[in-house]
Amino acid sequence: MKGILLVNLGSPDSTSVKDVRKYLREFLMDEYVIDVPYLLRKFLIECIILPFRPKKSAEAYSQIWWKEGSPLVTISKRVAEKVKQKTNISVALAMRYGNPSIKNGIKELVNQGVTEILVYSLYPHYAMSSTKTVEEKAKDIQQKLYPNITLQFNKPFYNKPNYIKALSTSIKEHLPSEFDCLLFSYHGLPERHIRKTDPNGTCKLGNCCFGEDLPSHSTCYRHQTYKTTELVRQELDLPKAKIYQSFQSRLGNDPWLKPATDKIFEEFPQKGKKKIAVVAPAFVSDCLETLEELQMRGKEDFMAAGGEEFIYIPCMNESELWIDFLIEEISHF
Repeated sequence: MKGILLVNLGSPDSTSVKDVRKYLREFLMDEYVIDVPYLLRKFLIECIILPFRPKKSAEAYSQIWWKEGSPLVTISKRVAEKVKQKTNISVALAMRYGNPSIKNGIKELVNQGVTEILVYSLYPHYAMSSTKTVEEKAKDIQQKLYPNITLQFNKPFYNKPNYIKALSTSIKEHLPSEFDCLLFSYHGLPERHIRKTDPNGTCKLGNCCFGEDLPSHSTCYRHQTYKTTELVRQELDLPKAKIYQSFQSRLGNDPWLKPATDKIFEEFPQKGKKKIAVVAPAFVSDCLETLEELQMRGKEDFMAAGGEEFIYIPCMNESELWIDFLIEEISHF
């Protein structure tokens, strides 16, 4: 019997500092997120980050929290329910961090008699801090608790035609008739993550990311994001001059992918780009990074720098084309 485990990132259980601290500890202690030796990671998190960040993050979460709870978890539950209604395969939902956990998601499917599970990561682009950590966590649980079941994992879907169609349609529905630039803001990564996932070990973060598909691009987050941007641009038939891409959510002092979204918000008005629309294709569900970091803080920074119009374009969330795409993906399992 087959089953589907949809997996998203996750959120704290509430906006309390205690719950946010617990969530951040689980998230940041992941060796695929902060990829330094354990003792150094433990010191950084317990002595430098957790004494201060939970309070600030709790305040940010409180600004975007819904009465049902976390927007990301709430939307993900609705998506899972819609997928359930359109397929005969058992479907469960899990978060990589927080609740519902991957452990409980697998247990839920096993209790229904499922012996083959497709672990479907709701991340369009491959990254060790998203796709890989979900796979490793699921494998660890399966090996320790359910050795008799089998797991399969989806491949990144950043360039699949019906995903591009769903994303493009979602953007078009909110895109104003007049704008100076459509900014694609993707979640950032440390540059070393790109090099670590390069199977050839030769990545120099160069122009190869913009060229034709190469074998190494199967794990290259940078290439995959630029590919998504270009395919959407073509689908929407927009001039290249009106498209720009950046990376957000930088953490720490290590080199991260550039250009940085927050810097772009400061610079655009000075370059004549005063009416912009912003979309975050690395996320399929609206969350802290989209609602608070972009829609709230990003708009504030852009307008303070001289911007005139800032349109935030929501994630696909529960759009019918997105649900249809997931159903199509499941049908091949």
